[in-house]
Amino acid sequence: MSHYYSQHATALRAELGRAISREQMRVLHTKSPVRHFLVAGRQFLILGLATWGLIRIDTWYLWLPLAVVQGFTVFNFTVLLHEVLHHLVFQKPHKKMERALGFLYAIPSGIAPSQFTRWHLDHHAELGSDVDDPKRHHLSPKRNARWYKLLYATPALFPIYFRAAFKETSTYPAELQRTIAWERKVSMLFHLSVLGGIWWMFGGAAAFRAHAFPVFFIFPIAFTLNRLGQHYDIDPNDPAKWGTLMRSHWFWNFVFLTSNLHLEHHYFPGVPFYHLSALQRALGPFYESKGMRWQTYRGLIYGWIVQNKRPHSDWSLV
Repeated sequence: MSHYYSQHATALRAELGRAISREQMRVLHTKSPVRHFLVAGRQFLILGLATWGLIRIDTWYLWLPLAVVQGFTVFNFTVLLHEVLHHLVFQKPHKKMERALGFLYAIPSGIAPSQFTRWHLDHHAELGSDVDDPKRHHLSPKRNARWYKLLYATPALFPIYFRAAFKETSTYPAELQRTIAWERKVSMLFHLSVLGGIWWMFGGAAAFRAHAFPVFFIFPIAFTLNRLGQHYDIDPNDPAKWGTLMRSHWFWNFVFLTSNLHLEHHYFPGVPFYHLSALQRALGPFYESKGMRWQTYRGLIYGWIVQNKRPHSDWSLV
């Protein structure tokens, strides 16, 4: 790897070091396994209740909101997986426990934890590069057309994502490729078993409501919306602005487990998700000194679809 981000962010890191005091850094980097598992337990509870409701309720205006809740909850297990791969659950690395948690959190969204881990860590190392950042190189839309962008919020996301993942995975060592292939088979078997089990016990309509619809129609919306707030509206000429500055809001912080504060995560990847709001508040003077622009999801959707802005560009430019 070229470690593109490190090569270009030396001055930024010095500025960030001056913006946050040592005491603030200590507090913000404190990890609480209890807090993590309380949130994880809440997510499993929401998933279980939503699934049961979707099985039992067949009135569309009642089950549709439940499907939205379930689809976003399924996405949020990738956020919990993200915490694991950055070693943000326990005070010290716990290899076996982290491996088990990674698998547990990866299965609901149907991804391979080893692939997601390698993909994401490479993304951190190569942020800013058109070629070496796997997310930017393989997954970001190369065609700036509204209809093509909208495909990412439909079931078409799955062939788009897995095609991108396959291209990147083909460059990995053979042993890692075999591990990823095995993990994908386990994940697929799990989802087929859940779908088949619900179908067998409660019928095809219940299986569609409780599994197929949330996974294939709602999850892509959650994925795409979250990704819009990561690195699409940026200033390519300033490493401090290689992420989109999203305004913290209690609703989105709950909906996305604070993963909507993605810029702060890249600044300090060792800060757990439940401290990112406090980190953003502490960085307020830094943002003001840099003249950085705040974004909202409403503004992102308007810029992405209505104005047809290009990914990884400065959307303030006409």
